[in-house]
Amino acid sequence: MTAQETTLIDVLEGRRATYQLLCRFFRTEVDEAFLAALRETRFPARTDEPSMDRGHRLVVSYLSHADADVLTDLSRDFSGTFIGSGNDAYSAAYPFESVYTNPKRLTMSDARDEVLMLYRAAGLEKLESEKESEDHLSYELEFMTILIDRTIEALQKDDEELAVSYLLQQHNFLEDHLLRWYPMMAEDIAKFAKTAFYRGVSLITLGFLQSDGEFLRDLLADGEDESEKEGEE
Repeated sequence: MTAQETTLIDVLEGRRATYQLLCRFFRTEVDEAFLAALRETRFPARTDEPSMDRGHRLVVSYLSHADADVLTDLSRDFSGTFIGSGNDAYSAAYPFESVYTNPKRLTMSDARDEVLMLYRAAGLEKLESEKESEDHLSYELEFMTILIDRTIEALQKDDEELAVSYLLQQHNFLEDHLLRWYPMMAEDIAKFAKTAFYRGVSLITLGFLQSDGEFLRDLLADGEDESEKEGEE
């Protein structure tokens, strides 16, 4: 393994950790263990990505001023923001791709079928939980962590071609799915979230997905340029 590949693995591990954190944010309410972990997390002061930086400041400020009722407040906000009253398709920031890509905001529609096909093509019959539709935001984020894991394993085995194929899958999944609909959900979170915590989480997620898309585009483009140079030689 070259020094360049080792450096790339370090970057991939950082990306995986961020996707895992985002997945946990949206999967279920904050509990005592997660709250304790968040309070020990050192969020970066500056990433040069405006949305992420604003989000980090909101989350850090909220946690630093939180009182004894913090878990109750966050549980209520999680429910109000992501579950809503259930009266119609516009009463919350429902974390399903189908809601934002179906004209009638219906769940279990084409987007769910598309991501399910991708999961199965990757050899995944199910992800960590079966509680939600497969196009739930937390599952799509989890799928990215799985693809990153496989990329790291390929690089560790010096299988560059396989690693590139997994990077391309990540890029395509971001462009065709997460980046296609999450920005719309972020707008809804801004409307429905009552706490600075979840407004911050939304901004962190939006900024990270956008910057990660740029990272993957640049990385794959650099790889193509190197391949062309090798072919000319």
